[in-house]
Amino acid sequence: MGVRYGHLTWEWKKGIRSYLHPMLFALLYKILTFLHLDTPFFMLFSQLANWFMFFCFNRTFSNSLETVLTLVGLYYWPTLRVSSSKFPSVSRKLGLALAALACAIRPTSAITWLVLVLGLTCLLDRLMYGSWVLVPLNFLKFNFLSSGGDYYGTHKWHWYFTQGFTVMVFTFLPFSIAGIIKSKHWKLSGLVAWVLGLYSVLGHKEFRFVLPVLPIALMFSGYSLAVMEKADYLDNKRKGSLNTRSKWLSKTRFAIFFLLVTNIPMALYMSLVHQRGTEDVMNYLSKEALNEKVKSILFLMPCHATPYYSALHCNLPMRFLDCSPREEKGILDESDRFMKDPVAFTSEITKNGSLPSHVVLFGSEEILLRDLLKSYSFREIRRFFHAHFKVDRDLQASVVVYALTSE
Repeated sequence: MGVRYGHLTWEWKKGIRSYLHPMLFALLYKILTFLHLDTPFFMLFSQLANWFMFFCFNRTFSNSLETVLTLVGLYYWPTLRVSSSKFPSVSRKLGLALAALACAIRPTSAITWLVLVLGLTCLLDRLMYGSWVLVPLNFLKFNFLSSGGDYYGTHKWHWYFTQGFTVMVFTFLPFSIAGIIKSKHWKLSGLVAWVLGLYSVLGHKEFRFVLPVLPIALMFSGYSLAVMEKADYLDNKRKGSLNTRSKWLSKTRFAIFFLLVTNIPMALYMSLVHQRGTEDVMNYLSKEALNEKVKSILFLMPCHATPYYSALHCNLPMRFLDCSPREEKGILDESDRFMKDPVAFTSEITKNGSLPSHVVLFGSEEILLRDLLKSYSFREIRRFFHAHFKVDRDLQASVVVYALTSE
């Protein structure tokens, strides 16, 4: 919407994504073009120190904006406060409006809110799609009624409780549990359990799906730290030691040190080191494209492995392996066909079309395709580090760039 080129993924063709979320970014880009510029402390500490918040929250996922709107909406929702009678009716209306906006951007936010107001998004999607498209209904049909998300893999029903959400909370987990017990705020803690429970019904699970309730869990962690600090203060007061050095006493100081030592390295490694190759290669290709050294690119890797046009900043012909859900069962998509037999698939597509100027692939597949690429006059020009360990596939340790030497 901002630059008039790029790639629309299959979700937009099926009408299960609303234009409201990208419209916000498009508006910002338009403004930049116009300007020519192409216990609050402990609760805040818990948010800032958590590794997953650092890793995921700054990304342009719709889940990130959903999380912000959910938190602000919960702040204004009277029934979740200790004394709801002190807040005017406008507070409830504002909370409801924010809940509706969160649902409009990502319909699964209704799991959190149970309130769905879709007038704005329906009109916007009517304008952008060119016809009446009920995104929440399509989203519900694909993800819940037909289990379409299962196409991309499934986990056990207990995954969020035993692995997913526990990894996100990480070392804050015991403090969060302690905060739930000490605060006795069962409405908020029940909300977390409700969201995790409903998402557990779905076969396809991802960390980011439950991102909106992570800050709530971290709030409980902050509460437990505040209680711990107060207990330390009272204990120190009884002993008659209230100087500056004793303000931060053993338990509180050790807890904060422990949380920082465990979360900061995790946040830095996961954000700056792990799986960085796909971003580094796009930055490299972007520079090469500006110097007119790149004419077209073929990505021989699982679909959506790179930031694609959002990082290239140039309208070049590019192709990646399609992984759109198939209507017929048993038919493999391009991504699966390539991973099953890289040599046969690459031989097929190179015979049926013109050769690209550059080919990008992971090192694990490059070993298998090296001779074939050389036979077509490709040569390796760059190799980027990607990861130290495998996640859901064989180890993708590096990202390799091949360039066509003669045409």
